[in-house]
Amino acid sequence: MIDYLLPLCVASGFFLGVLSGLAPGLHVNNFAAMLLALSPQLAAKGLQPHHLAALVLAASIFQTFVDAIPAVFVGAPDAGTALAVLPGHALMMEGRGVEAIKLSAIGSAGSVAVAFLLIYPLAALFSSFYEMLMDAVGWMLLAIAVLMIYTERGPTIEGQGSLVHWKYRFMALLLFLTSGLLGRFAFDHQEALRSPLGLEPQVMLPLLSGLFGASFLVISLLSEAVVPPQESTGFELGALELLRSVVLGGLAGSVVAWFPGISPAVATVVTRLGAPTSGREFLVSIAGVNTANAVFSLVALYAVDRARSGAAVAIRDLIDLDRGI
Repeated sequence: MIDYLLPLCVASGFFLGVLSGLAPGLHVNNFAAMLLALSPQLAAKGLQPHHLAALVLAASIFQTFVDAIPAVFVGAPDAGTALAVLPGHALMMEGRGVEAIKLSAIGSAGSVAVAFLLIYPLAALFSSFYEMLMDAVGWMLLAIAVLMIYTERGPTIEGQGSLVHWKYRFMALLLFLTSGLLGRFAFDHQEALRSPLGLEPQVMLPLLSGLFGASFLVISLLSEAVVPPQESTGFELGALELLRSVVLGGLAGSVVAWFPGISPAVATVVTRLGAPTSGREFLVSIAGVNTANAVFSLVALYAVDRARSGAAVAIRDLIDLDRGI
């Protein structure tokens, strides 16, 4: 029997993904949580949990195709696209914001092909050695942090001398330590939080809102920059650089979905270490990382039973409901 509701749910996921991608501060996790809470009522209307799981998966993937638009034109990115603000804004101020969106879309589309090629080998690899890797994940995260700090060079300005790069490394180290102390302070004092509505207090909401949401909105509101007219042009990026950025983004996104503590933005930076990177290449790579990460969140859920995103958690719970667990 043909399930006509499944393609309808996928199409609905497409529209929800576009909506959450275009609206600053709105994420597919918000829709996932609401759908999970409403699943009993929706089941009475004929929508089974696997229909809702397909809807959430489609929304999580399609969001990554359009979330570069507010990151470039509004300046309100989420955690995954936060690092795309600077190169995207640079192109926008040159009247080439449409080019930035095109590059992001190419990165997302190309990473899907790369991710599908890697699904079987990576699923087999990580399912066999996952526990061993998790035992060493703390050291891996520390090594990535040290590598990123050591390779921080800052802008190249003529006449500043060779030791100026150590200033930027020190600033990166200071930011790393400060963020760690902020997290430690927040979780050590979460008992002191009180909700005016009597709800359970949340630590992550004010932290993430301040670090990834409100701060960029405040900067945008206080800035007096005038957006120049935007031209619909092609993109100035060679075929070899474009292919390299797509492959690196798809590969990094396919791997990062398996590990806790590594965000898509960090994965993108790691892929570019030691290689000269233009803003255009960075936009392609980070879009590819986000989309491949969304695809492999479901693969990781199936292969090692680990949910690495809010959408994956909702899909896991919906699948459990469908099985009657």
